[in-house]
Amino acid sequence: MTSRNLVVIGVSTGGPLTLKALFRELPPLDAAFLIVLHITPQMDYRIAQGLDAAASMPVKLAEDGEYLKSGHVYMAPGGLHLQLTGNNRVVLCEGPRVNYVQPAADVTMLSLSRPLRGKLIGIVLTGMGRDGADGIRHIHEIGGITMAQDQQSSTIYGMPKAAAQTGAVDYVLPPQKIAGKLMELLKPA
Repeated sequence: MTSRNLVVIGVSTGGPLTLKALFRELPPLDAAFLIVLHITPQMDYRIAQGLDAAASMPVKLAEDGEYLKSGHVYMAPGGLHLQLTGNNRVVLCEGPRVNYVQPAADVTMLSLSRPLRGKLIGIVLTGMGRDGADGIRHIHEIGGITMAQDQQSSTIYGMPKAAAQTGAVDYVLPPQKIAGKLMELLKPA
């Protein structure tokens, strides 16, 4: 079954540890999770495997053309941008770097569109630069819920700070509290 609820996470420096801390706290939830981590093609599979071992939901690299399923976690592969059509079908594409990175969270987040068939949640976690800030603003504008990691728990407070500075972030929280908020907003799978 394709997913109605979608959680898109943008993350960079300090990402793998922060993602493990977040997903360790989460039971299987009624949403598809899409992670855009600034990553090289050489590292993507290994990081997805490590997260799969820590998470209660299966984690895999997203494949071109696949539909997102509820209760699953997908990771954008290294060196490719990931866009969604209809908020649930993966389109992988090459193309220039955005915010100096590929994959870029902004590319994924800006591909989301109305109408939202379920809940849409955008999250920006630790990382350098400002990737995710335009995406968070967009998700907020189309009716999604937005979160950013707080400064104290961030390895590097660049991306979450840029997101928070847009004025479009609903919650600024550490990873454990982000997990709690997700459990509040999304039912168990």
